Amino acid sequence: MSVQTIRNVFSVESGYRLSDDQIVNHFPNHYELTRKDLMVKNIKRYRKELEKEGSPLAEKDENGKYIYLDFVPVTFMLPADYNLFVEEFRKNPSSTWIMKPCGKAQGKGIFLINKLSQIKKWSRDSKTSSFVSQSSKEAYVISLYINNPLLIGGKKFDLRLYVLVSTYRPLRCYMYKLGFCRFCTVKYTPSTSELDNMFVHLTNVAIQKHGDDYNHIHGGKWTVSNLRLYLESTRGKEVTNKLFDEIHWIIVQSLKAVAPVMNNDKHCFECYGYDIIIDDKLKPWLIEVNASPSLTSSTANDRILKYNLINDTLNIAVPNGEIPDCKWNKSPPKEVLGNYEVLYDEEMAQSDGPDRDMRSRSGQTTGIKGNRARDSGKPVLTTWK
Repeated sequence: MSVQTIRNVFSVESGYRLSDDQIVNHFPNHYELTRKDLMVKNIKRYRKELEKEGSPLAEKDENGKYIYLDFVPVTFMLPADYNLFVEEFRKNPSSTWIMKPCGKAQGKGIFLINKLSQIKKWSRDSKTSSFVSQSSKEAYVISLYINNPLLIGGKKFDLRLYVLVSTYRPLRCYMYKLGFCRFCTVKYTPSTSELDNMFVHLTNVAIQKHGDDYNHIHGGKWTVSNLRLYLESTRGKEVTNKLFDEIHWIIVQSLKAVAPVMNNDKHCFECYGYDIIIDDKLKPWLIEVNASPSLTSSTANDRILKYNLINDTLNIAVPNGEIPDCKWNKSPPKEVLGNYEVLYDEEMAQSDGPDRDMRSRSGQTTGIKGNRARDSGKPVLTTWK
């Protein structure tokens, strides 16, 4: 079902009630995670709540930055946060920022700026004389642009990873092993003269496929396993394991941030498309989460991947192809997971003790498959299962 259909199904006006043998592929208010502005708002709230509780996860360094929860670029909502943004911009006037409409996808409406005058021009072009919140004006987010991305072959890329959530309370999520990298078709340059060239800066296939250098055979894509091999051979196995452990950590924390506000309807499951960018220091950043990741294929490999993704997702949502039953405990047997792996199971995590998250983040495991402590060399249980 499309997100619009889901909205209608759960609308109070429609008066529709799902029966026990009906399940749907979106949570009613999935936008708490998948709208760019709400995702950032929920992550900021989550950090503050952990800070208030005195959680070690909310620890900050001497510069006031979160040590474990700094995984989203500095972001403001426009027009609401314009004055806060200006204050931040003036601290580092040579920085580049990226503007995105909150409710659009596939790279639509995105542009880069490095001068305040460009924002004022955008405001005028939007037929708004001042930064006063107006219902008619489309909301945007503006984020600090990651201008030091990890490059391969001189080109910028991002990761598209698929994450399936079967329930938010308790949180149970699965990581799909067959994610991929999406490459730009033009070599990256931080030069301000190329700020308008989206073939340099945006990895969306919807944009890149119109470029002169787009390759229709491989579609500018690389499998995650290829990326892993490349990083292990160029940077070493230990730092590569650490990077993927951090990516898994980011995903789990983002889901925990929205879990309290998500309408955890028993008829729902959802497969999200996570977009992650890795910088040249091998630090991963969460860019956005898609509620309806593209299931169309641009290459033969893409077609196989998406087919298997749909198949494996349905096998978890409806094990053994039986008639759906929304009352079941949503714990499918291991043999039906296919290319999915359990990323986080809150019930199991709680039985392992309250310090589980902290142990995981302090570098004692290597993620989904990790079973070796990097510091001590002793085997430990993976923290994600």
